[in-house]
Amino acid sequence: MEKKIRAAVVGYGNIGRYTVEALEAAPDFEVAGIVRRQGAANKPAELAAYEVVGDISELRNVDVAILATPTRKVEEYARQILAKGIYTVDSFDIHGQIVDLRRSLGEVAKAHGVAAIISAGWDPGSDSVVRVLLQAIAPKGVSYTNFGPGMSMGHTVAVKAIEGVKAALSMTIPTGQGIHRRMVYVEVEDGYEFDKVAADIKADAYFASDETHVIEVPCVDDVIDMGHGVNMVRKGVSGRTQNQLFEFNMKINNPALTGQVLVCAARAALKQRPGCYVLPEVPMLDLLPGDREENIRHLV
Repeated sequence: MEKKIRAAVVGYGNIGRYTVEALEAAPDFEVAGIVRRQGAANKPAELAAYEVVGDISELRNVDVAILATPTRKVEEYARQILAKGIYTVDSFDIHGQIVDLRRSLGEVAKAHGVAAIISAGWDPGSDSVVRVLLQAIAPKGVSYTNFGPGMSMGHTVAVKAIEGVKAALSMTIPTGQGIHRRMVYVEVEDGYEFDKVAADIKADAYFASDETHVIEVPCVDDVIDMGHGVNMVRKGVSGRTQNQLFEFNMKINNPALTGQVLVCAARAALKQRPGCYVLPEVPMLDLLPGDREENIRHLV
């Protein structure tokens, strides 16, 4: 029997929980353990079968670490873990900083003989693969990516990190042609002024370039729905032929799909040469379990 891939999940918020579920469902993985800031304290009942620790060095024989951490912590954690000779994958989602992160983690990964796959959620991630394909088959033209309506995990985490926010939900509302409105629902901590908190949210880099509305609510749990979606359109030219029109749609549970893509990327990471990659650089067949030729037979 082929040895299973031992994956550690770093972070156990929404994405971490769904990543564990995806690992449990995968035929070629086993959970090496869960890394949480509080370690085994207040260990959730659903993790009773797993080792829960405060640092990845406390786990044995980890092949790959799946980083289910806030985006702004990814580089710090990834550099530390790659330096231990452990492969990493993450769902870093600040599009404008991906090239810099790829360069930074690539240096560490190569120095320690391992690989990292970054920004491996659904956008950036699987949607990035679709965008590359659409541009390849219509090299001239315009693409639009319209998100939502739905809960943005990265934006929600960013709001929760702002001083004075007790709980939060950030919704992405498409207005067309790749332009979005952010609807942010917050509970404010006692002693903080809503207007100041709202101004800080709008000034954050996640929101500064979008139309953002901040709304105070008595209970964020009453408005949360983890559904999301995307509509991608490219209208362009193939060769000299005009008016090629392609469209890609999906409606999803946001953290569940992110967790699934991360597990696929973790599988693929172990097949790459040392360095750092984004998902479009990775052969798609490397995302799948099973025999390569059998996958080609059924899918190509």
